[in-house]
Amino acid sequence: MRMKKKVVLLGAGLVGGAIARDLADAYMVDAVDNDPERLDRLTAGTAVEGMRKDLRDPENVREVIRNCDLVINALPGFMGTAALKTVIAMGRNVVDIAFAPEDPLEQDSAARDRGVVAVVDCGVAPGLSNMILGYNLAQLKSVDTFLCLVGGLPVVREWPFEYKAVFSPHDVLELYTRPARYMESGQLVVRPALTGMEMVHFEGIGTLEAFNTDGLRTLLQTADVANMKEKTLRYPGHAQLMKVFRETGFFGNEPLANGADALTPLEFTSRILFPCWQMKPNEEDFTVMRVVITGEDDNGTVSRTYHLFDRYHRPTGTTSMARTTGYTCTAVARLILDGLYTRQGISPPEYVGREKACFEYVLQYLEEREVVLRVSR
Repeated sequence: MRMKKKVVLLGAGLVGGAIARDLADAYMVDAVDNDPERLDRLTAGTAVEGMRKDLRDPENVREVIRNCDLVINALPGFMGTAALKTVIAMGRNVVDIAFAPEDPLEQDSAARDRGVVAVVDCGVAPGLSNMILGYNLAQLKSVDTFLCLVGGLPVVREWPFEYKAVFSPHDVLELYTRPARYMESGQLVVRPALTGMEMVHFEGIGTLEAFNTDGLRTLLQTADVANMKEKTLRYPGHAQLMKVFRETGFFGNEPLANGADALTPLEFTSRILFPCWQMKPNEEDFTVMRVVITGEDDNGTVSRTYHLFDRYHRPTGTTSMARTTGYTCTAVARLILDGLYTRQGISPPEYVGREKACFEYVLQYLEEREVVLRVSR
C-alpha cells in the first residue's frame, strides 16, 4: 500500500487552518506554529498533526520540513522570505502565501538549481487574480488593461474602523504603508498607498471605497500589459482614518526612545489596533473581487469582467478570506503533489494561469468548495 504524501504547513492562523483541514483528506498534514491555542483548535477532531516550534529559527524550519513532499508557507509576511529561502535550500517544493515585501523572483535561480517547484503569492489577490491575467495573456493576442478591485470585510460594520483583519494584521498595515506601484500607458507609476480613492458599487453589497495598494507585485515584471492597477476595497471612511494614522506618524519605524525595549510607533499602534481588528468567534465576513481585462483576439476588441463574491461558511465556521485564499493555495498544492504542475523555479500564479488545464483545474476545485468565479463579457 502506497503511503500518503506528506505536507508541512508553516503557520496555523485563520488561513493556515483552512488549508490544513482541506488537505487532510488526501495527505498527511503537519501544522507547525508557536501558538499552542492555534494548534489545539486546528488539530481537535481532525487528522492534522500539530507541532509547536518557533519558525523564526531557520534550524526549526529545516527540522520540520526534512521529510515531506510539499511545504506550504503561511507565515506572516515579515517571516516569509527567510522561511522560503530555507525551504528552497532544503530542496522542498513549496506553495507560498506569506506575501513578504521582498521580491520572490530573486529566489528563482536558487529554486531552479535545487530543482524546486515554488509557487508564490498563491492566495486570492495576489493569486487567483494573477491566474486570471495569466490565462488571458495565453488565450488572447494581447491584453491592454488589467484592473483588480479586491477586499475582505466583516459583514457587520462596527465603529470606528468598520474593519477586521481577516489575514495577518501585520500584512494589513503593509497595505497602508508600502508605496503602490501600477502601470499607466506603459509607464511605471509609484504613488503612496491609500491614494486614488473612488467609490464603487457592488450588487448585493452596496458602495465600497477603492484605493491604491501595492498588489501587482510580480505582474510588474512578468506581464506585458500597458495599464495595470490593483485597488483594495473597504467600507467608506476607513482609508481616510488610516491616512490620519500614517500621516501623524503612528505607522513610523523609528524607536520612540532609547534602549532595547523601546517601541516604534508602528509597534505601539499595532498593539492597540490588533485587538480591535481581531475576528470574534463565529463573526462573519465576505470577500469581493472584480477583475476587468480588455485586449484583442482574432475578432477584435475583447472585454471580460470576472466576479467573485464569497461569504463566511457557517457549517464549518470558516472565514471567507480563509476559503478564498486557502483553497486557491490548496488547489495549486494538489496540482504539484499530483505532478500536474512541474515548472521548476519561482512561479508566480500568472505562470500557473497560463497553463489552460491548470487554470481550469483551479476554478473547478474552487467551485466544488462553493467559491465561484463568474465571468461576463
